[in-house]
Amino acid sequence: MAAIEVIINAAGGSFVEGVTEQALEEAFAAAGLDADVSYARTGEQIGEFAEAACSSEAEIIVAGGGDGTISSVAALVAKTDKIFGVLPLGTLNNFSKDLGIPQDISEAIDLIAAGNTTRIDLAELNGRVFINNSSIGLYPRIVRNRVQQQQRLGYGKWRAAFWATIKMFRVSPFLKIGLVVDGKFFIRKVPFLFVGNNRYEMDIYNIGRRPSLSDGKLSIYFLHRGGRLGVLRMLFRTLTGRIKQWRDFEEVLTDSITIQTRRRYLNVAFDGEIAMMATPLKYSIIPDALTVIVPKQEEDA
Repeated sequence: MAAIEVIINAAGGSFVEGVTEQALEEAFAAAGLDADVSYARTGEQIGEFAEAACSSEAEIIVAGGGDGTISSVAALVAKTDKIFGVLPLGTLNNFSKDLGIPQDISEAIDLIAAGNTTRIDLAELNGRVFINNSSIGLYPRIVRNRVQQQQRLGYGKWRAAFWATIKMFRVSPFLKIGLVVDGKFFIRKVPFLFVGNNRYEMDIYNIGRRPSLSDGKLSIYFLHRGGRLGVLRMLFRTLTGRIKQWRDFEEVLTDSITIQTRRRYLNVAFDGEIAMMATPLKYSIIPDALTVIVPKQEEDA
């Protein structure tokens, strides 16, 4: 088998200097894989290593880290005819869980060695590709405030996230937007708008999971009434599996959507990362954009 290029985010929370490196080396050797592993310590290095890997002769490119790392590497691999592999080395690892990839690193590497692949969709906003979801409104503001608290006060990630969420509820959460969907125009006043790459489950047993990444649809979710209390009600209904029956909660499946606002720029979240984007925001699905290694039963199902 041709050499496999592997890009690991060595600055991630689950990476342990020395320990993770040894575990990866032993697991690749046990699986009989010739892996060229690069350890990135900045976002710039992740991009540089991914570009070099895409230009190499390797047939498989593997990304190890959180969903932000996976997303940035996948966006580059999708421009080639190479195969993409995933090592779940992040905190939540939502993308790998939706694909059914084992969360144990040795098992995930064995899966790469097995080499079973499928084609999945990606999504994009104004040319920027993402693998999971994107959102505007409350969530980007919470993340931005969380990062500020981590930097200024030295809080841990979860403590900072808690206080950032409390702070955001003290201000008006609403954003007035215009939506263009399937040629129709709507105006909504929302605390948030969530765009998923394919449909997300909303029942109590599968909250936040996607049954498929190849249906060729964006899933749009937003709350358009209720204020701060409405947001709390939404969280309660989500946890009790009753969110879809709530009239204040809207769900739309489409292959593209345009979001208009009077603001020239908006903070937008992509797979846990935040970026300032020029408006209007134009989302679209990219069907069958990426060849990815998955368990065989995923394809059979």
